[in-house]
Amino acid sequence: MTIKAMILAAGRGERMRPLTDTTPKPLLDIAGKSLIEYRIEALVDAGIRHIVINVSYQAERLIEALGDGKRYGATIEYSVESERLETGGGIVNALPLLSDCFIIVNSDIWTDFDFSSLLQQALKLNSEESPNSALAHLVLVDNPPYHSEGDLELKNGLICKKRQGKRENSVTSLTYSGIAIYKKAFFLNAPLEAFRVTKLWDEPIALGQMTGEYHTGQWRDIGVPERLEALREALAKRTVLA
Repeated sequence: MTIKAMILAAGRGERMRPLTDTTPKPLLDIAGKSLIEYRIEALVDAGIRHIVINVSYQAERLIEALGDGKRYGATIEYSVESERLETGGGIVNALPLLSDCFIIVNSDIWTDFDFSSLLQQALKLNSEESPNSALAHLVLVDNPPYHSEGDLELKNGLICKKRQGKRENSVTSLTYSGIAIYKKAFFLNAPLEAFRVTKLWDEPIALGQMTGEYHTGQWRDIGVPERLEALREALAKRTVLA
């Protein structure tokens, strides 16, 4: 079974302006290489060589820059959105290009996460066919300073909704990393329109159909110019891994 990966790259990058007025965010340069190329290479190094990229804003620039993926040792297909469909609609639009179980990666993150372990998790998830088996698997990380409240909780390997107020000592909120595995069945009856994939989380979480893991290594969301510059400086000082 071939597991494909999808890199989400259709965003306008409003918070990264003015840099993204002329360059799509995934093509912003970091130490001589574009941000999205680091994600492609990490996937290929893990043995994931079939990659789908959704494009919308300056789509032709991304397609021209990355091509068919041969120079990365990959096969790249593009899911073109005439109007941006957000994360959820973008995935729904790309489903015909994806495997029955597939990996999702945001293009604007920096991480040393081991995608080979995620490939094994995807193969395992794909083999589970019981009615109560998991439909998705999320990678969570520590909350960054600009998102201290977190997104979700992880308990006994299951994703839980973040609770308000005082929590049990053993349970703390974590931040979604932008890395996940989904089965196509997760998107059954999902509309082909603009929406965030997080809107589909509630029911599978309630049914115990979303598992997760906690990544303790390097992870950064490169969403604003200040974080981009901080990453460039960290790389120059070799305080993070290239």
